[in-house]
Amino acid sequence: MSVVTETSARPHRDHDIARAARTCAAWAAADDFGGQHIVYEGPDGWTFAAAARAVIELRKGSVSTELADGATTTVPWTDDPSAAVASALAALPFPEWNAFGWVGFDYCAAHHDLLDRVDDDAVLAVLMVPSVHVVLDPRGFAADGRLLPEAISVVTMPADTTEADLVARLTELADSAVDPAPARPVDVTVDVDDYRGRVADAIAEISRGDYQKVIMSREVQVPFAVDMPATYARGRAGNNPARSFLVSLGGLAAAGFSPELVVATTADGEVVTEPLAGTRAFGVSDDHDRAAKAELRSDAKEIAEHAMSVLACFDEVAQVSLPGTTSVNEFMAIRERGSVQHLASTVRGELSPDAGPWRALAVIFPSITATGIPKTPALDAIYRLEPHARGLYSGAVLAASSDGALEATLALRTIFSAEGRAWLRAGAGIVEQSTPEREFTETVEKLGSVAPFVVPAGERGDR
Repeated sequence: MSVVTETSARPHRDHDIARAARTCAAWAAADDFGGQHIVYEGPDGWTFAAAARAVIELRKGSVSTELADGATTTVPWTDDPSAAVASALAALPFPEWNAFGWVGFDYCAAHHDLLDRVDDDAVLAVLMVPSVHVVLDPRGFAADGRLLPEAISVVTMPADTTEADLVARLTELADSAVDPAPARPVDVTVDVDDYRGRVADAIAEISRGDYQKVIMSREVQVPFAVDMPATYARGRAGNNPARSFLVSLGGLAAAGFSPELVVATTADGEVVTEPLAGTRAFGVSDDHDRAAKAELRSDAKEIAEHAMSVLACFDEVAQVSLPGTTSVNEFMAIRERGSVQHLASTVRGELSPDAGPWRALAVIFPSITATGIPKTPALDAIYRLEPHARGLYSGAVLAASSDGALEATLALRTIFSAEGRAWLRAGAGIVEQSTPEREFTETVEKLGSVAPFVVPAGERGDR
């Protein structure tokens, strides 16, 4: 697994990206591979993982592993969820594995002594080790749009099939895929849960010195059932994410276009995080976008917010890195992410052997840019001031392997579905200089990366 932070570093044509997203959506929607799957767009292509060989589910106080034959083991844990997950993976009856899944926001609670804020039945993380694991090269389409079989790399497959049969079936599904049905945009401009009031409360707490910054979020209900694969295909064609994903695992479905990495580690010992803080709208017009970019680079509030986020990320990376190896490789660049543009930096270090990937996740998760500074009092404020549990929002979608590579991408710019309802969510960084109206506008701008692309369930697309 390589760590590449910019989508532009992957020279794929726009129509190849749209075809790749549509292809992976077709695979996810098919009945061939069971109901659980993950599509993950990383630096090396699109991963499709399905047909669980093992599923690890972390709940408050216990971690369970279920194998494909139905055998299940459950082990208690108390203080360190990352150690519990690492132990469950180490106990798998196969020494080499690739795992994909999601880590909910509440995964952080134990590390910050806030576990009492989490519901007793909350699922904190779910990981799947797939028996079907393939990687799609988005450059592998013929001029007429057909998927070439050589574009599919098979990593693992079920024992009862052959590579040729699996590739043939995946190619057939790709070639029979239709364009997604038309989207039904979701109205995100109504403040239904007093977001402005909660921002004002946070500003007051910051002014009296309780903390320096907090990310306050709001939830928007989607008033219809959602076709997640079709929404993913439409949304990916309309976004420029750092990573994208389509998830159906552990009773939760999500399609997202993540603007940043929470943390990544490589097999050879690098650790990376990618804080984004400071936002303006993007895609309005060339003149507007240029003016917004100039404003972003000169706005004292945005610059101060970004600088304090980078400093906090530096301190976290240093906690799990060899002494003297932590550095800021990029500072305050502009990255365009769908309907918004951000100030962006990259912090790297050499991972300490005493830490390892799961310790790195425990220390750096959740992203400082989705929580606040200092992190623990900001988390406390989030649990107090937000009326809805975050669930996967501002958690991470994760890919990991037994060689020590791990990549957790921030679950923002995402639509979620569970238990018969669907919703969007977005937040903004609140500091003392914030105003409730501007922060509400920022959430509208961010929701614009997903809200225009939502496809209702049960509608048909075109060939």
